[in-house]
Amino acid sequence: MARPVQEINAGSMADIAFLLLIFFLVTTTMDVDSGITRKLSAIPPEDQPKPPDVKERNVYIVLINQHNQLAVEGELMSINKLCDGVKEFIKNPHDNKNLSEKKEPEEIQFLGMVARSKGVVSLQNDKGTSYHKYIEVQNELVRAFNELRNELSMKTFGMAFKDLANDKQASIKKAYPMTISEAEPRNIGGKK
Repeated sequence: MARPVQEINAGSMADIAFLLLIFFLVTTTMDVDSGITRKLSAIPPEDQPKPPDVKERNVYIVLINQHNQLAVEGELMSINKLCDGVKEFIKNPHDNKNLSEKKEPEEIQFLGMVARSKGVVSLQNDKGTSYHKYIEVQNELVRAFNELRNELSMKTFGMAFKDLANDKQASIKKAYPMTISEAEPRNIGGKK
């Protein structure tokens, strides 16, 4: 006569599976995308006066079309020349009439030295621009301003911008504010 097969008690299996699930949830780390750190301006009140007009020579126009081509001031440019182009435009070391104007010395009394730029970088992209290209251009623009700040910090205080005290960093930021204007994506290439 055959013996009956013993049943395995599976009552505690659910408890073990639940404990393993909790263990893996607690010990697993999740990568969180931080995105682009940009502070958007608040909606201006209706009674606020109109901002002053910016002269055309003080605007450095950077366009990215639907084919991810970069055009700066109407001319095609490779991405690896963008940072130097922005720095040249903002600094305007030779007072070129086609580059940005400099602020009057009394406008920058906080440093009491060389006049700084009135230049604004205007970034415009097509609705068909890839996210990768947009971020690549953003990174180059930010890099240009960071390099300008670091150069001024080294010249003025003899140390890197990131190593300065907060008050000195603030003065360098006033000299080279991150003046990047972004327009809403549009159909630059003409497609609708």
